[in-house]
Amino acid sequence: MSGHSKWHSIKHKKAAKDVKRGKLFGKLVKAIEITAREGGGDPVGNASLATAIQKAKDASVPADNIERAIKRGTGEMEGITYEELWYEGYAPGGVALYVQCLTDNRNRAASDVRSTFSRNGGSLGEPGSVAYLFNQRGYLLVTGPEDDVMIAALEGGADDVNPSGDQWEIVTAPADVGSVRTALEEMGIVIDSADVTQLPTVTVPVDSSTAPKVLRLVDLLDDLDDVQAVFANFDISDELMAEVL
Repeated sequence: MSGHSKWHSIKHKKAAKDVKRGKLFGKLVKAIEITAREGGGDPVGNASLATAIQKAKDASVPADNIERAIKRGTGEMEGITYEELWYEGYAPGGVALYVQCLTDNRNRAASDVRSTFSRNGGSLGEPGSVAYLFNQRGYLLVTGPEDDVMIAALEGGADDVNPSGDQWEIVTAPADVGSVRTALEEMGIVIDSADVTQLPTVTVPVDSSTAPKVLRLVDLLDDLDDVQAVFANFDISDELMAEVL
């Protein structure tokens, strides 16, 4: 898991670009709708919804947009019904990519994902070809004193805490992100990121010739309207990361 903060750095820069394009709000609202549909509209009893709402708030999504998304998800308001689909494949260098889509058109999503892989040096795999390389986990990236982070994280129910430069990576069960976040905030810890994500169980190192190709494919997939998130298992050095970003 250690080093996932590098992946977070890429996603953070991508999110900043998506804000300018007006795309980030749409993805966050979609996530709220589908989690409300699957687990109910009460965030107290639906940890996934609580996390999705918090992410939207962190990105300054208006409260009215959040409320409407919940109501569309629970059926209280009419709206588009999104279907969750997962695609699996490989980027150049043998890097595994696990792609989450939320779409109202299965054929469009499949066509767009397939063509993006094939035109950019990747290959789309069969179901199950890379899913086993990832585990759904809660993940927080925080900044604060070691003792305070350790105490708060463990009291909140975290499974693991690891240093990552001047930050800390915290791994939890998916349902425990909220409780761990609350414990950290009460201790005054700065929360840089908190999410339910797919963490790789093994990583693939990429060199200077491969990294730009991998990141380009990830970026193009993430730009697709139906794609909600792209997860990858590459490992990139700090020096190379500074060059390609």
